[in-house]
Amino acid sequence: MSELRKDSLSFIETLGQSVANVSPTLTPALAIAVVAGMAGTASWLVYIAATIALLIVGINVGKLAKRIPAAGSFFIYVSRAFGPTYGMLSGWAMLAAYLFTAMALTVATSLFFKTMLSSLGITFVPPSILLYFVFSALALLLAARDIRISARVALTLEVISVSIILYVCVKALMGFNFKPDVKQLSLEGVNFAGAAQAIVFAIFSYVGFESAATLAKESRNPGKAIPKAINLTALTAGLFFVLTTYIITQGFHDDTTKLGASGAPLADILSGQSHWLIALVYFGATISGFACALASLNAFGRMLFSLGRYQFVHSSMGLVHKEHRTPYVALTVGAVINFILTAGFVGADAETATFGWWGTLASYGFIIVYFLCSIAAPAYLKKTGEARFFDYFFGVLGGVLMVLSMAGSLYPVPPYPYNLFPYFFLAYMFVGLIWALVLKVRSPQTLLGIEHDMEAATE
Repeated sequence: MSELRKDSLSFIETLGQSVANVSPTLTPALAIAVVAGMAGTASWLVYIAATIALLIVGINVGKLAKRIPAAGSFFIYVSRAFGPTYGMLSGWAMLAAYLFTAMALTVATSLFFKTMLSSLGITFVPPSILLYFVFSALALLLAARDIRISARVALTLEVISVSIILYVCVKALMGFNFKPDVKQLSLEGVNFAGAAQAIVFAIFSYVGFESAATLAKESRNPGKAIPKAINLTALTAGLFFVLTTYIITQGFHDDTTKLGASGAPLADILSGQSHWLIALVYFGATISGFACALASLNAFGRMLFSLGRYQFVHSSMGLVHKEHRTPYVALTVGAVINFILTAGFVGADAETATFGWWGTLASYGFIIVYFLCSIAAPAYLKKTGEARFFDYFFGVLGGVLMVLSMAGSLYPVPPYPYNLFPYFFLAYMFVGLIWALVLKVRSPQTLLGIEHDMEAATE
């Protein structure tokens, strides 16, 4: 049976998976509008809180990734600590998380592309459904061809887009003579309940920072490369988000109501500037959004591949292309579902709305798995006799922070339709639990298979 290509990715290429999956440009280009609508002038502080929380989660994930290099990553980690049923549920949650992220970024890429055309004075705007199809197909083509190609393309696109955004930020600061924004620094008029709710969506800005772990079977020296890539991505992305959020909020003269309603924050603060500059910014945002959709599809495919290898889903999901050594069946399934679901909501009032929907739903999946991995790290290390005081400390702290993040999304009750999303995701998880229980009764060898590390055995 063909396997994923071992030892094929350098550290930079492994880092590229996590960086691209975060899509740093997405936050200043669009996500800041959603966060600012909830957190107001405290948006920069929300990103500081989210950065700290995810750095702690990254430390916990890194401990597991160092010891358990597997394409299934989180599914395998949790299984080793708490058993295959919990592992399957974490894999089930992560499948949805990566898929909803790909959907959110497909929608966002469409928005950015249209904004770029508009800034150039081009009146013809391709229909959203056509753009969704093109982006889904192109992502599948790159993902199924070679992980090295897609990782390099994704990282290159991100470097270009981040450079453009930093140029715009410096230009905006020059317009304010680099004066500090007193309203933001004093948190003037902040609704702290709204800021607490904003943390869940702020976490969406980082999700995917851990996705380098899904390339453990294909990376060189994964024990060192994976933890380093995860934590470096979380730290640098966090600094970038705090800086750009502060600058964009100042660019709107602290009118967070207007910022929250903006579908193109960067274009709005550049109003009156050269239309070529605006087009350049949203060209960068377009390629960044696509790079994230591509990285999300790569991560989804490897998670589904691992579940297929362990026969938690149909075994065909575990097939690998003989020439390209990629999980082409799992990747195809992800790309097709991505297109069908995004196209199914193409008639929604605005793409900014569906972007917020998919992003919030993705966040629930990530928070669940981040919680499980945080408490799994000390549990697994205890099994191996390696646990120390700080392993327990960071594990508990990471778990508590994820619980608080989830609680902030539930109370006070968010507006419709966000108030329904926790229950949608709960129903999805319930389906996964039922499937795990069915497998336990009908096919117990499937659950026992993980104890023998089938992924390693098939190499």
